[in-house]
Amino acid sequence: MKIAAVPYEISDPVNARILAVSEDKLQGFQREPLQQIARQTGLEVTLVMERIRAMLSAGTIRRVRQTLLATNLAQGALVAWQAPAEKLDAAFDYMFGQDPFSGHVVLRSTDTATTGSNYKLWTTLKVPQGFSMHEHCVWLARQTGAEHFRIMPAKRLFALGVGHIRRRGLEPGAKADVPAEVTDVAVVELNEIEWRILTALKREFEAGELVEDLWRARAAEADVPLEVFYQTAADFDRRKIIGRFSTFLEHVKPLKDGDRVTRFNALFHWAVPPGREIETGREVGRHYIMTHAYWREGGPEFHNVNVMGVAHGMDKPLLLAHKEAIDRHLAACGIPVSYTNVFWGGRSEIKPSEISPKAYRDWRRKVGWSPD
Repeated sequence: MKIAAVPYEISDPVNARILAVSEDKLQGFQREPLQQIARQTGLEVTLVMERIRAMLSAGTIRRVRQTLLATNLAQGALVAWQAPAEKLDAAFDYMFGQDPFSGHVVLRSTDTATTGSNYKLWTTLKVPQGFSMHEHCVWLARQTGAEHFRIMPAKRLFALGVGHIRRRGLEPGAKADVPAEVTDVAVVELNEIEWRILTALKREFEAGELVEDLWRARAAEADVPLEVFYQTAADFDRRKIIGRFSTFLEHVKPLKDGDRVTRFNALFHWAVPPGREIETGREVGRHYIMTHAYWREGGPEFHNVNVMGVAHGMDKPLLLAHKEAIDRHLAACGIPVSYTNVFWGGRSEIKPSEISPKAYRDWRRKVGWSPD
């Protein structure tokens, strides 16, 4: 008798039900994240584990991991790179394949030419404590032939939660009843044991590791008792360096069954009067379509934009309608916008950025760059 295969498609109603929770609803550290998904979906935990394993094995889910608020653990920034057209693809490959500290790597374009349109390669970058982000960018520029770069650290965060499945079908202008909360950015120092626990905590899960007693093996990996692991992780949460437990879907690439999670990735830019960045960010961040919203300083290269955000969707006109709804909302709030634009994502790759100072020193030795 042939055993039926476990469904791995996002179109499967049970899988969609799980993903609507597991993408970004488990905020902070959870002792029993898989059981929490089961509780929120009303499904049996054994079924939840079976489906997540199947989706991970099939590539529907890219990775399962505990995320961190890495901006509070290492210097973090969005970096825009200007490079000759003939070197763009090689620069992209280097950033993604050779630099463990570059996370999101995206080629972007605009519908209309502006000064900032020349910056086609965009990356997120984390440089561990004790090292220079500017020096790291200079190194990357030398390796890739990039001619200019703009470093844009987040000064405040207003939205951070990529829930593609639950965002499908949102009406333009759909938003929370109150403005988004503000998250400050402040680097937290850790001791050697805490780094050991954090390193085990954040490592991606293989399908076979997805068991009910999820963290026991990770505590052993960190060489600490399970209760110490739990207590330290809870302390990380209180210190605001824990993000969410999440199943990450492939953003743009076709899945095994040919389906796509999203087709378009839009980086929105707004320039508002200095002093109104937090107010603006909170109003942008309350819109449900926004997966990310930040206060970042774009500088003259980007017409002094200071609020940025990311939205994903299957339909470009619909994403533009969401943007227009946000623009109207800002106008209704009496917030003047002197410049705005949309940078569309093309080729893209995503990986977690390494944040360990030890890993940074090891990498610098490996590439022949003095670790000190």
